[in-house]
Amino acid sequence: MKISNVILRKRIFFALLFGVIGFISLWIRLGYVQLWTGTELSQKAEDTWRRNIPFEAKRGEIVDRNGEQLAYNITSPSVLAIPVQIDDAKSTAKQLANILQISEEKVYDLITKKELIVRIQPGGRKIPVEKAQEIRNLNLPGIVIAEDNERYYPYDNLASHVLGFTGIDNQGLTGIELTYDKYLTGTKGNISFLSDARGDLMPNASEQYTAPKDGLTLQLTLDKNIQMIVERELDQAMTKYQPDSALAIVMDPNSGEILAMSTKPDYEPGNYAEYESSIYNRNLPIWKTYEPGSTFKIITLAAALEENKVNLKQDTFHDPGAIEVAGVRLRCWRHGGHGSQTFLEGVENSCNPAFVILGQRLGKETLYDYIKDFGFGTKTGIDLGGEENGILFNLDRVGPVELATTAFGQGVSVTPIQQVTAVSAAINGGTLYTPQVAGKWIHPETGEVVKEIEPDAVRTVISEETSKQVREALESVVANGTGRNAYIDGYRVGGKTGTAQKVINGRYSPNEHIVSFIGFAPADDPQVVIYVAVDNPKGIQFGGVVAAPIVKNMMEDTLRYMKVEPREDQIVKEYKYGDIKYKEVPNLVGMTTTEIIQSLNPNFQLAKSGEGNVVVSQAPKAGERVEVGSTIRVYLSNENK
Repeated sequence: MKISNVILRKRIFFALLFGVIGFISLWIRLGYVQLWTGTELSQKAEDTWRRNIPFEAKRGEIVDRNGEQLAYNITSPSVLAIPVQIDDAKSTAKQLANILQISEEKVYDLITKKELIVRIQPGGRKIPVEKAQEIRNLNLPGIVIAEDNERYYPYDNLASHVLGFTGIDNQGLTGIELTYDKYLTGTKGNISFLSDARGDLMPNASEQYTAPKDGLTLQLTLDKNIQMIVERELDQAMTKYQPDSALAIVMDPNSGEILAMSTKPDYEPGNYAEYESSIYNRNLPIWKTYEPGSTFKIITLAAALEENKVNLKQDTFHDPGAIEVAGVRLRCWRHGGHGSQTFLEGVENSCNPAFVILGQRLGKETLYDYIKDFGFGTKTGIDLGGEENGILFNLDRVGPVELATTAFGQGVSVTPIQQVTAVSAAINGGTLYTPQVAGKWIHPETGEVVKEIEPDAVRTVISEETSKQVREALESVVANGTGRNAYIDGYRVGGKTGTAQKVINGRYSPNEHIVSFIGFAPADDPQVVIYVAVDNPKGIQFGGVVAAPIVKNMMEDTLRYMKVEPREDQIVKEYKYGDIKYKEVPNLVGMTTTEIIQSLNPNFQLAKSGEGNVVVSQAPKAGERVEVGSTIRVYLSNENK
C-alpha cells in the first residue's frame, strides 16, 4: 500500500514536533538541575563520600549551690581505626597492642572489620594522654586519636547517691546524671573527610571540623560543706553502732531545697563497678519504705491542733501504760505509763495512748485527709529516680485499731523524703513544697543562667497559727522530753524521736528497730530541717539515744556554718543527771584576781597569763556560753598601766 505524501509529511511533522518538545524538556530539566538543584545534589553526592570522625562534647559540670565542682570532665582520648586505610594490619595491631597492653589478636580482629570506622575498645577507650601521644607519634595509616572525656568526681563518695554516675559513653546511668542526662550531654562534634568507595582519602580533599557543643552546667541546691558534715556524722555512726544502713536528709523547710542527702553504705561514682549493685542502685532517702514510728506523731498533732480537737496545755488524760481499743491492748513505751499528764506532756513523752486519743477525736476520715494532704501515700516528685510511694491503709479497711496505730506511726509505710517534706510543712507555716535537688542551669561558656528552678508550693495544709503551736510543742520535746539529746545550748531546736520495729517476714521483730530523729532550728524561724534514720543499730535501739545526738552534731555545725544567730529566748532545758550544763561567761575585765576567783567558783576554772593583778582581757569573751567547768584564761597587767 502506497503512503500518500500528505500522510508522510504529517508523520514527519509530528516526529519533528515530539523531538523539539523532548529537546526543550531536556534543556529545561538540565537548566533546572544546574541552576536550582545543583548545589543540593552536589551536597548529597559529597555526603555519600564524606566520612566523620566523632568528637565528644564535654558533659556539663555539676556544681553545688556555691559553685563548688562536684562532677566534671577530664580529657581522656580514644583510639579509632579506619580499616580500609590501614596498609599493614598485622604490624599495626602489634604496635597498638604493645602500647595499649591488650591482645594483639583482639586488635587485629577489630581493625580488619568491614566497617568504615571502628573503636578499639575497651582497651583503647579513654586512655591516658601519654599513651595517646605515643600512638600519634607512630603515624600509623588509618589510626586516629579522637578527643574523648571521662567523668571525674573530685570528692570520691561525697553525695554519691544524689550525683549518680555515667557509663563508658558518658551517658547518665543513675542519680542526677540520669535525671538530667538530656541537658548535661551536649551535642557531638566531628572531623569529616572525603573518601572513595574503598574508603581511601580523595586527592586534594580538605577536612572539615565541627566543634562539639558542651552540655549545660547544673547547679544543685546541695551545699558541699553541709554535705560533708552529714557524711562525717553518718560515717561515725556506722562505725559506732554497726547498723545495716543509715541515712540523712537536710532540707530548707521554706523552699523544699535539699541541702544535703546521704546514704550509708555508699560508693565512689568513678569506680561504681567495684561495688554491688544493691549499694549504688538504692538511694535510701527516697527509696526505702518503713514504719516511721513516733516521728509520724507530728502529723497527728498538727491535724488535731488544726481541727481544734485539743488544747495542749489545758487538756489532761491519764496514762496507765496502755490503752484498750476494740479489745486490743496498745501499750506505751514506758512500762507503767506516765500517769496523769497534759497533752503537751504527752507529746514531750511521746506517749502512745495520748496520740490514740487524738486519733479517735479526729476520726479516720479527717486524720487520713490530713495524712494525704501532707503528702503521704504518693511520691513527693523529687527530681531523682527510684522514688517510692509508701503504703497507707485503704480507708474502708481502717477500723478502730488501725486508726489508733496509724495515729502513733505504726501500720503505715513512708519514705524518709515524705517525712521531711511533711514535717517541713508542719513547721514552716503550713505550706507543702516539692523537694528539689536541681537549682539552676548555667551556660558553660558565658556563665549566664539559662533557667532557674523555682520552689514549687504544692498546697497549704495547716494555718500559720497551728504551725506555730506545732513548733512550740516540738521545741518542748527537745528541752524537756524524749528529744533532750538533740538540745543545743543557745539555739532553739525542735524535734521528735522515732523508734519503729522492723517487719521481718510479715512479723514485727522484737530485736530489730529503725531509730530516727527529725529536728529543726531555730524553732521560732526554721531555717533547716534534718532527718536521720539508723537501721538496726547494735546495742541500745532508741531514737532519742542513737539518732538524736547525731542530728544534734549535724545541726550545731550546720547552724554555725550558715551563720544563724543564737537565740536568747530558748526554753530552759530540764537538766537530769549526766546532762552537760552551760553557763554564760561573766565579764572579768577590770577585776582583780581575788575578785574573779570568788565569782567563778565553782562554775569555771581559771588560767592566768601575764604579770599583774588586774584583768585586761579574757578568753572566751564575756557573754559566750560554755560548758560548766570550762577554763577561762585571763590576761593580767599591773593596775597602774
